[in-house]
Amino acid sequence: MTTNSQIRQNFIQGMSGISQFWGFPKAMGAIFGALYLSATPLSLDELVENTGLTKGAISTNVRTLTRMGLIHPVTRMADRKDYYEAETDFYKSVQTILKGRQNNEFDRAINSVKETLASLEAGEGSFDKKERAFLIERLKALQDFFDAIDNVTRAISKLNSLGINTVQSVIKILK
Repeated sequence: MTTNSQIRQNFIQGMSGISQFWGFPKAMGAIFGALYLSATPLSLDELVENTGLTKGAISTNVRTLTRMGLIHPVTRMADRKDYYEAETDFYKSVQTILKGRQNNEFDRAINSVKETLASLEAGEGSFDKKERAFLIERLKALQDFFDAIDNVTRAISKLNSLGINTVQSVIKILK
């Protein structure tokens, strides 16, 4: 018979795998998983106990998860410990992550692709014809991907400006 603890650990491990699949540290998934299944906010010590991660790993990843809007700090009166809870509104989480897309570092990365592509298309560098064509093809594919992300970001922002009820209606229709 599977215990409650085993069920929670299976979920936490699953969230670690999903996190790793999307290119994030496994620890981020484990922390989110532990918080998501908790009815009350957890302290860093409780997260260590629930995930098996070190306090340093918890602390580092909690900052990132907070910045991404996937977890939130919670204060308790007369308690100096830091507590956290998971965001349960996934639409809100997606919005926060997409807003992070407007980050200057991300824009610089996108611009480096555009600039490199422009240089290659202008004939700069001493690449042979085959290598230049290969690089241009690869960079155009990456540029198309970034353009698609921008389009999705703009569409979600536009839907959000129409109101959350409208967005939820659209999501229900898409199901």
